[in-house]
Parts: sequence; structure tokens; C-alpha cells
Amino acid sequence: REHCTPEQLDTKTIFSSMLSPSRQPFALFGTHSSRENLNSGNFSFPSEGHLLRNTGLAGSIAKHMVVQCVSPKGPLACSRTYFFGATHTPYLGNKLLSQIYFAVVEAVLAGIDTFSKTSQVTKVGASLLTTGPLLLACNARGPQLTVTMAVYDIPDLLAGRGCLGSVVFSESFLTSQILVKEKGSVRRKNPTKEESFLGIFLTGGTGAYIVASNSLCRPEEGKLYFFSEGLLFCHPHYGSITISKAHMVSIQFYDGDSTSVVASLFIEYKPSLLPHLPVQLHTPNNVLMIAVFPKSALYKAFYSQVFSTWQQPGNSGVTLKMIQDNCLSAEQERFFLQHFTIGSVSQEPVMRLHLPVLLQQTEDIPNNEKENDKVTITILTGLPGCQSSELCSFLVTFNKEYGRWLVYRQTMDSPECFSAAHFQKYLSGVLESQQKRSSRPSAYHRKKVRLLVVLQGYTDVIDIVQALQTHPDVDVKASFAIGAVTTCVEPLSSYMEHRFLFPKFLDQCSQGLVSNVVFTSHTTEQRNPLLVQLQKLIRAANSSVSFILAENGIVTRNEDIELILSENSFSDPQMLATRYLMYPGWFDGKFRAGSVFPPMVQICVWFNRPLEKMRFAAKCKALKSSNKSSPFSGNIYHIFGKVKFSDSDRTVEVCHHAFSNTLSLVPVQEGPLPSPPESRTENRDYSGSQESFLVFVGCSLKEDDIKDWLRQTAKQKPQRKALKTRGMLTSQEIKNIHIKRHLDPLPAGYFYNGTQFVNFFGDKMDYHPLMDQFMNDYLEEVNREIEKYNRELDNQEYHDLFEQKT
Repeated sequence: REHCTPEQLDTKTIFSSMLSPSRQPFALFGTHSSRENLNSGNFSFPSEGHLLRNTGLAGSIAKHMVVQCVSPKGPLACSRTYFFGATHTPYLGNKLLSQIYFAVVEAVLAGIDTFSKTSQVTKVGASLLTTGPLLLACNARGPQLTVTMAVYDIPDLLAGRGCLGSVVFSESFLTSQILVKEKGSVRRKNPTKEESFLGIFLTGGTGAYIVASNSLCRPEEGKLYFFSEGLLFCHPHYGSITISKAHMVSIQFYDGDSTSVVASLFIEYKPSLLPHLPVQLHTPNNVLMIAVFPKSALYKAFYSQVFSTWQQPGNSGVTLKMIQDNCLSAEQERFFLQHFTIGSVSQEPVMRLHLPVLLQQTEDIPNNEKENDKVTITILTGLPGCQSSELCSFLVTFNKEYGRWLVYRQTMDSPECFSAAHFQKYLSGVLESQQKRSSRPSAYHRKKVRLLVVLQGYTDVIDIVQALQTHPDVDVKASFAIGAVTTCVEPLSSYMEHRFLFPKFLDQCSQGLVSNVVFTSHTTEQRNPLLVQLQKLIRAANSSVSFILAENGIVTRNEDIELILSENSFSDPQMLATRYLMYPGWFDGKFRAGSVFPPMVQICVWFNRPLEKMRFAAKCKALKSSNKSSPFSGNIYHIFGKVKFSDSDRTVEVCHHAFSNTLSLVPVQEGPLPSPPESRTENRDYSGSQESFLVFVGCSLKEDDIKDWLRQTAKQKPQRKALKTRGMLTSQEIKNIHIKRHLDPLPAGYFYNGTQFVNFFGDKMDYHPLMDQFMNDYLEEVNREIEKYNRELDNQEYHDLFEQKT
């Protein structure tokens, strides 16, 4: 109860424009706190009429006021009733209101307690016997819940002069929920209910954690059994720990305001228990905490079979008491807040193995498996043109001391940048090969195997992780472990236009997955503006990522190589916690990455004919200027593959990036040609052995358009020649005709003086008088050759680059 002096307080209420009256802030004095005013939200009385001095019975001083506070930017709200004056009427009046208000407060707290045990809003009202003009409501707004109770229009029982007003109390509280996934359930037959020094067996036999607040102990998991006069905790290493109520000072139970939050049993014990406890469980405050996980069989059995029994004094006189959140210690509050951080994100379960790490109870992930026997996976990813392949080649060439290397590269002839099924099939093949080699005694085969996964494309890193997590073969899944994820960034290939990033750029740098970002260009220039801008952007998205400078994929520092090849970076506790928060359900492969926008397409085109090098280079160089602005449809950004050119029989590896406008043509090493990448598509239609392929990466590309573009880079089909006319003759052709025919016989009346043709009248000409006839003869002869050429061309069968008849 709070008291105020009855001064003339101008309490003109400030109302918000919210639709529901329950969401409006108000302050109502005395008789103005009627049901009509509280529910309508529209107050008709003037401000000067709503004063402390005139809102009591018959215009007297008000004895109380009802106040509601509402958060303007959130769902939180609470209501309170305050009573004025330093004294009270002994029997009625103010004491009547305060007694009713006390009952209302107890009812709301009881409703919250009921919800914490049932997690059902409907049972909050059913748990209370309500009579008279009152309101009980429970509003759920996500993890925030509000319970409100009001008693309206309380009559004046002393003088019968009307209504004293109403009293209101409401409370908001948070809920937290974590679903825990078990690897499997084991049924255990309950022991018979035999009397012992711990009393009668009640329930138990399933997992729980025991915690002591000292530096020697971390949360230890074991089997918990409840008895009428104590409990038994069985630890796989410590053995059985018995805690009798005879050694207990108090038992407190905290349920976190929700049935889905970890329940904690706090036991304060007497010094006489110390000889019976392992030394690591000794604490200065003589308190132990036992955590029972939500929605477990033990949790439900505790309420049904233990709760009521332990609330009875029994032989020891110690009873179980419930504690509210405001009764928690600082350590207990920290534990709850960490639990709420994890539990409020998603309804997807977390692995019990990871729960102590997520709740910051330990920094080590318990794992009984032999980590040294696992194949470490190092993931190198990035957008097309990021030079992750160059980084892979560098690591394999200069770091052979790390063990034997296996390299997985994405297949190219697929519309997908990454195929989970193909990757899983590859992992199964690796494990099968490892098992065959395990019997070989050579030192080479005893070296640890490392797997490099090299990808370039618009792929989410979480898809690669989930492909391993969801492998159908549990033996394969248990044989591999991700060591670290590194993303390669080529600054010139990061932006589509201005500062508009390529899709999935920041997703490939996200926290919880990526440990390192390698910049593969612009590293030699001191503080290049583009590089600095990208570093700031990536740092904002992932504050803990490490930056590595590796021009053209060549790493120059040993420390950077160790970061890339780390075996435990991915399993770091902070990385694990962040992964659960950002990718709920990732461990079971339930997280769905967002779509790629603008839509990026990868098209692989196979062919067997050589290309014209000059025509191909010119077409590639023209891409940068021909690419269009938003919506970017039809733009080609990257081309890579293996082809042959008409000037050589050698196969050439081609790589072109439109933004950097760089074309790389590297001859493939001599020797037997490697087989083309394994196809993931069954409908590829081609005849014969196709040795050449090109992969085009761009926005909303179509295969027909790509083939039309590529046809222009090959040898073109000869065109039909047009017949010549007099107007098409060049001066050189006319001169050649003159030289060839100038000595032909002259018509009558003309003679040739050695340089010119002269007639009887003395007129001189530079050309033969029959020059027109000579040109017609020439045209007739030339057109006969053209017609012959066209006939032969029409009879020939020509196939284009893709063996299509044209």
C-alpha cells in the first residue's frame, strides 16, 4: 500500500489512441473508477471535476485511485490501486477497499502460478472461485502475458451512499520455452515402493542435472529418484548421492513462470550432509540446485507424484515452497535470462548435448566419440569469381604436412549451385574408401585425412552444414566434423550495381557459421576504399570474423593458414550458441534458407566443336558494357569451363568475370584428359563424346539465349554470295578489265596511239571503245562462278556448334 497526501492534484488523464480500452493509460480517482468509465475508455467528466478533493462519496475527498500504465512501444502494461491518507477507518470504508484489493492481488498471483503449472490460459480463471461484479482476464502477446483482475462498483456498506468505486490489479510476465531433443528414450521399470531411510519411493529414474555454485563443479547429468523423505541422485562417475530431508534446512522450487522453462530445485542443507557429498559439490552457502528439464517425464511426474507429498511436513518437518522470480538470487536470474535467450527464439528443439553450453553452464561440449578419428571438413565458399579454387590449390600444394587431402568440388552441369544429395553421396564414398585403406600398414595411409569442400555460387553455408547433419547414414554423419568455414571475397565481384550487393553475399559471411573471410584482390594497395568499405560491412554482419588478405588466393602468413585449417573453430561454444539463435532447427536440417533475389541462374552448355579465340575474347570483353541495370535480366556475370580453340588441339581452361573484365585462358596439363564432372541431370541430350563445356552464371538467363550467344563465337556458316551488277564493280576491277582487253581489235574509225584511243574526229579516250561490252562479259563470267558457288553451298549439309543442322 502506498500513501499520498490529499492535495489538489490536477489529474487530467492522458489517453492514447489505441483501439482497446485495456491498452489505454489512465488515472481515475474515487467514484470515477466505475465499471462504465473503466470499460468505455471515453470519459465524459470535465477535468476540473476530476480532482482528488471532489471525487469521493458525495463530493468528498477520494480515498483511492486506479492507475494503468502502458508501454508505448511494446505489449507490456500493468494496473495498480493506490490508497490515500495516513490513517484508515477501523472497520469499513478504506479498509474494505484495501481488503478486497489484497484478495485481488492474491488472485492474480495465484492465476500466474496456475499458468506456470499448466501453461493453459483457460485454467487461470477456472482455478479461482469468482463471485460478484469482477473481471478476470489473461491476454497472451507472444512471450509476454498479462493477467488482470478487477472488482467493479463496490457499494458503501457503512452509510449506503452509493458506490466507492472499483479496484484493479494486473501483472505482466515473460515466458520462456526450450524444446530438448533426446537421442532416444529408454524405458526403465520403476522399483517397488519399499520403505527406506529416504521414505517411500515416489518417482524418478530419468535425466536431471545437479549444480553447485563453485569453480570445481560444472552441471553434472545423472538419474534422479524422488522419495517421500529425500532424493537419490545417481551419477555415472560419482556413484549414488543420497540427500535426506533430515539433512535439509529448506527446499525451494522455481518453475520459471512457465512449464516449458527449466525447473530448478534449490536445496539448502545442513553441515551434517557434507561428509556424504562429493567434495566438488561442497559450497560456501550449503546450497545445491537440481535442474529438471521441461516437458520431460520426470518433470510431469514431479508435479503429479512429488509436489503434493513434499508440501506436507512429514517426519523431518521440511516442506517444499514455491519461489517467484523476484525471489531469485543474482546467479539464478542470470541462469534464467540465458535460458530465456535460447528459449524465446524458436520452438525447434536443441540437442541435450549442447544445452549446457547454450546455458553457459560449461564451455566444453561433452563428446565421448574419438574426435581424432573423424575426417575434418574445411569449407571454402564464396560468390562466383571469388578465387576459392585458387586458395584450395595453394593450401593443398603448400600444406601437405596437415595430412592427406581430399577435395570436393561442385559439379558444373546442374542448375543448382549445391546439391545436398550429391554431397552426401560423395561423403559415403569417402568413408567407404577410408574403411578399405584402414587395414593398410603404410605410413601414408596412416596420415590423417582432411576434406576440402570448395564451392563458388549463390549457396547458403547453412545448406552445406545441414547436408552433413541430415546424412541418412548415421555412421557417415559421425565420421565427419566441420573444422572451419572460410568465405572468399573478390571486391570487384561483390556489387551488382553501385552498392547493391550480389545475392547471398552477407549470408555467406554470417556469424555462427563463418570464422574467416579471405579477400583475394585489392590487398596490395594501402587501404583500398572498396576493400575498406566491404570490411566495414562484413564486420557489421559478423563482429567476430577474422579477416585474411590473400592476393589471388595466396596466403602469406602461417597464422592465417592455421585459422583456415582450424579443427575446432566451427564447434566453438559461442559459435554454437549463435548458430542456434540464428538458424533454429539447423541440427535436424529444418532451417530453410531464403530464396536468391534477384534470381541467379547457372547454365552449363556442352559442345564438341572448337571456338574462334578472337571472336570469343571479343564477346567476353563486350559483356561489361552490354549488361543492363535493374532488374538485371539476361545479364551474364561469369563464364568458366574447358574448351578447344580452332588454332590448337589443346584443351584450355576458360574463366571470365564481367565486372573485373578479366579473361583467363590456361592450357590444361598434358596427359590423359580427366573425365567431365559427374552429371546430376539425366536429360542432357547430346550425341558423341562432348569434351568442351562452358558454365554461364547470370540473372534470369535462358539456355536458348546462351546458345545463340555462344554460336557467334564459333566458325560461322558461309553465306550465299550475291550476283554482281555494273554498279558493284570497283575501280580496280574496271582497271583490270582494261589492262586485260585494251589490245583487243578496235571498231572502224578508231586507232590506238600507244596511250589513248583516238577516233577520226580527233577525240581521245582513256578506255577501249568497247569497254562496256568488256565489263558485261566480265560480269557474266563472275556471276557464273557465284551461281556455281551458291549451288554447291546449298547442296552442303552444315551443323552448328551444337550439331544442329542449319
